[in-house]
Order: sequence, then C-alpha cells, then structure tokens
Amino acid sequence: MDFVSANPSVVRSIRQRAMLNSWLRLYARANQPPKFDDFKQDGLPRELDDLVFCSVESCGDETSFLIESDGLRAYQAYGKSGKGRYLHEYLPRAVRDRITLIYAECVRRRLPVYTVSRVNDIIGVEVEFERLLLPFTGASGIEWVVASLNTLSIDGGFEIRHLMKRSESLPVNDFLSIIDQKLFHQTIGKKELDEIV
Repeated sequence: MDFVSANPSVVRSIRQRAMLNSWLRLYARANQPPKFDDFKQDGLPRELDDLVFCSVESCGDETSFLIESDGLRAYQAYGKSGKGRYLHEYLPRAVRDRITLIYAECVRRRLPVYTVSRVNDIIGVEVEFERLLLPFTGASGIEWVVASLNTLSIDGGFEIRHLMKRSESLPVNDFLSIIDQKLFHQTIGKKELDEIV
C-alpha cells in the first residue's frame, strides 16, 4: 500500500481535526506519541459514536488489534459490534487485509494515519468513509490505536446500515496518508475552517 506524506490540514472533519490537534499538542511535549490516559483527559470528544478503541498486541513481527470498544457508527457500517473481538476476525473478509495493514502502518510509523475510501450504499449513493487513526504509547511501545470514523456524501442523505459489509460494493481507497508533517498543534483559522467545510 502506498501512503503519501501529509500534514494535518488533509483531515476534513472538524471533529477529527479537533482530536488530531489534541493528539498533536501532547505529541509536541515529548516528540513521541502520547499516553492514552493523558489523551483521555482532554482529547476525547463527548460523543463517542464515531470512535473505535483497539488495544495493540505484538508478538514478534505479528501485530493484532483487540477491539475494546466500538461506537454506533462502526456498528451501523459493519452491521455488528466488534467489542471483545480481534479486528481481523471482525472485518469482512474482502477488506480485512487492507484495513489491518492500515492499522499496522499506524503502529509501525508511530504516527497518525488518515484515509478516505469510497463505497456505495444499498441504494447506490456514493459515500466517503474517512478514517483517522491515532497511536498511543505505553510501557511496551504502542499499546492503543483509537480510530475516528466519519461518513459523508455530496449527494446528501445515505443509508449507513451495512455500508462496509456489502460484498457487491467494496470500498475503494482514494487517499492513504501518514501525517508526518507539521507535527504541532495549529489553531484552525477562518480560512482553514472554510476549506474544511
């Protein structure tokens, strides 16, 4: 998979951008991914519907992601809860390898990953599925990955139920990026806010 180098401005969702800015504030203090406990105090939004929390388990070259908690958006898009299951067991077979590689790259690079995929809903409306992954350190390296999920369509309304589960409409990765530039918090100005909206 080819990931492009990017800066935080690629993230379009205001909520995801706010989370990323919180992560960047903590990252800048020690020039490394923050601890999850530090982030929980002021970085997590009140609404958790868009978030999936995964603990990271490493054994040699193998990395697994245990879903500790998943939000309503993931439940609707994938058609079931993943809590207590490994990510590779939870994901539909057709997208399993691609998505687990995205999580693995986040852990390997120790940096945020932002992706945008296109998929059609059950009635054919094109939907963009934005994923922001944030890594968090612990005593043994990267111990947590928090995923923020966002869905939108330029056509307006769409059906989110089973959006990522339908084999006849597999997601197409339009944009794969590692956020490795401008790794500091920058206040969003009016111009940048207009670009995001």
